[in-house]
Amino acid sequence: MVDVQAQLSAVSREITGEEVDGHPARVQTLAQTYPSPIDDVWDAVTSAARIARWFQPISGDLVLGGRYQIEGNAGGEIQECAPPADGAAHFRATWEYGGGVTWLTVRLTAEGEDATRFELEHVARVDDVPAEFWDIYGPGATGVGWDGGLLGLALHLGSGDGISPEQAEAWAFTDEGRAFYRGAADAWGAAHAADGADAEAAARGAENTYAFYTGQTPSA
Repeated sequence: MVDVQAQLSAVSREITGEEVDGHPARVQTLAQTYPSPIDDVWDAVTSAARIARWFQPISGDLVLGGRYQIEGNAGGEIQECAPPADGAAHFRATWEYGGGVTWLTVRLTAEGEDATRFELEHVARVDDVPAEFWDIYGPGATGVGWDGGLLGLALHLGSGDGISPEQAEAWAFTDEGRAFYRGAADAWGAAHAADGADAEAAARGAENTYAFYTGQTPSA
């Protein structure tokens, strides 16, 4: 069903720091190039009907200033929206979940007529993420979830369909699913270490993230 290693290798992952309103923040960035023209990728990531086919059902007004709600997940406000022009496009939105607010930016860049680089940036203030949660999981808790989204988008752009939430939950317990989550968790552990984290702490976070996504009990 999925060429796990090819998908994991197709994604770049990075953690950096910045300030948001004077507060330190962590920036997690994922990028993948898809063999689809920019107009098609833009439609896939901004059309409610198509988002439901590769991510999760979404409702609301997907326009500048509109609010959206992802079924069983985050909601927020569309803060910027720039459709494709001169080979580039982007949108920016708040990502509101569990009483907290983080920020999501998606950028598209045409790479020729039939390929598009998709970049997703997720920004969270350090103080808004419980220290104990970060100590247990590191960036993988969020990052691996987005890895799953990029996989869903790849499948959707390739065949017209992604993995439904129900299918994704079942797939996590297959050998193929475990290999994907193992690889994605380890990749985020590597990105964490590259950002300066202690190597043992980064590896422990990767192990706990893998356990979380495959229905096991993370260690303390």
